[in-house]
Amino acid sequence: MGTDNNLAAVLESLQPSPGDTGLISADPYLCAQLLGVDGVAVCVLTDGGPGELLWSTGGTGAWLADVQYTLGQGPCLDVAASCAPVFAPDLSRLPPGRWPALLPEVVATGIAAVFCFPLSVGSACLGTLTLHRTVPGPLPDSAMTDAWLVADALSAVLLRGGPQQEAFAAGETSDFYGAVVHQATGMVSVQASVPLAQALLRLRAHAFRHGRTVAEVAEDVTARRLHFRDAENGPETGAGEGTGRP
Repeated sequence: MGTDNNLAAVLESLQPSPGDTGLISADPYLCAQLLGVDGVAVCVLTDGGPGELLWSTGGTGAWLADVQYTLGQGPCLDVAASCAPVFAPDLSRLPPGRWPALLPEVVATGIAAVFCFPLSVGSACLGTLTLHRTVPGPLPDSAMTDAWLVADALSAVLLRGGPQQEAFAAGETSDFYGAVVHQATGMVSVQASVPLAQALLRLRAHAFRHGRTVAEVAEDVTARRLHFRDAENGPETGAGEGTGRP
């Protein structure tokens, strides 16, 4: 089967078949291979918060989505804010001030190029499609065209929705990446008597200081292994030991 036929099969399989519980059925690894990249990740945007990882090749692709969430900066967040694509074909040539906390982390993993596309309907951004490579350089014209086709198809899938998206919108438990972060944010807000936005900042700050992801810290909060009481010594472990810095 030719490349065009393979891409057509991926585009067709993005929409789940009747009875599927997932929102996207396509193989992300095949999609990455056809686009000539090392990984893909799709995040869907939520009201008042960062994106939730919906579909990815896992590994570095999932990590790239998570670290942007953890640090609060990166191409995904820029695309979500502007609903315009953000392409960084050579991360080593970006000004250090572009994403000061993110760039060193990403470059250290071997990622050399990132291409982030909006999943949009008109001026409304529904999510992001992020591609990454370990080799710097722009995407070839054919791969760029194909990537936009995938982004358009994914936008249509998000617009139609599915079982998981409906459950998430209704506030029910879902498999969306980051759902635990929303729960933990609410718990920290209550524990520390701070607004939700500040509670999320505390989660991010704690994760960054301790070299962990926001999701890992959130899991400790929801499991009641970590408490963010408004005390001078910072968060406490479940055993009551302070974990904040002196």
